Amino acid sequence: MSRIGQAPGTLLVMGAGSVGCYLGGCLQAAGAPVSFVGRPRVLQALADHGLHLTDLDGGDHRLPPAALDLHPHVPSGLAPSLVLLCVKSPATRDAALELGQRLPPGTPVLSMQNGVANAEIASAAAPALQVLPGMVPFNIAEVGPGHYHRGTEGRLAAQAAPALTPWPAWFARAGLPLTLHDDLRPLQWGKLLLNLNNPVNALSGLPLRAQLLDRHHRRLFADLVDEALSAMRAAGITPQRLTPLPWAWLPTLLRLPTPLFRRLAASMLRIDAHARSSMADDLAQGRPTEVDMLCGEVVRLAARLGRKAPCNAEMQARVEAASGHR
Repeated sequence: MSRIGQAPGTLLVMGAGSVGCYLGGCLQAAGAPVSFVGRPRVLQALADHGLHLTDLDGGDHRLPPAALDLHPHVPSGLAPSLVLLCVKSPATRDAALELGQRLPPGTPVLSMQNGVANAEIASAAAPALQVLPGMVPFNIAEVGPGHYHRGTEGRLAAQAAPALTPWPAWFARAGLPLTLHDDLRPLQWGKLLLNLNNPVNALSGLPLRAQLLDRHHRRLFADLVDEALSAMRAAGITPQRLTPLPWAWLPTLLRLPTPLFRRLAASMLRIDAHARSSMADDLAQGRPTEVDMLCGEVVRLAARLGRKAPCNAEMQARVEAASGHR
């Protein structure tokens, strides 16, 4: 990570979990001033162990506890140049309300969350802020206290806006390439399709790579994607391609016998042993999951069209039953 140049300003990470700690940590390791707001469990781990960032490419960076600016709530008087909203989807509204109460009007807030509706939810809760949708394509796992590991690849994405123009070059210096898009919606729907594997992975109890090499679990994933694609076509939504294959071919690939899938899906299987879905972490720790923003989004889209999405509805119900949260 290069320290060349100067950051466009200070950053606030609202939601110091796996995504927030990794993104904020990479940016701080590159020299940007970063404040972290998070849950007591995470803040205590960071205060005790510091922040340790690793990735599948061999990257290894450490920030000592004394270098971290940690807070349980947004500090009064803070005026960040950019907020990275990284809380789990069920906490979006409350987090946005706090940001709206504490930050100057017009502060840009980049929602780096799963699903397609979080930026809208945050904007409705904090209308004085400039909330923009973003997308994190890679998987990040918490592998130990204060240790976060990126197990897959991809480029960050965000809705283009003048407030973000200075940031892509700096993100790139931090090892986090960021592309700005005039219309992020197709990319968000494409990411949602891939994220439909998250509940399958969470219920499987397997690491991501092992789960994708299990044909039974791949078939469940394929059923969810098929159903979502059908609803999207009926709604006139064209998801952006995020894999070498057209979306319509992905369910067929997933249903192939494992030896053939292994050969044809080599890029999809470039996942290291640490990688698992964040939903698996949520289930393991008894936290609410984001299944409503994934499978639930498909169910709601289908309902608006007078259709049903039984596979996604069943998967949502199974995850909610397993987590104890509805």
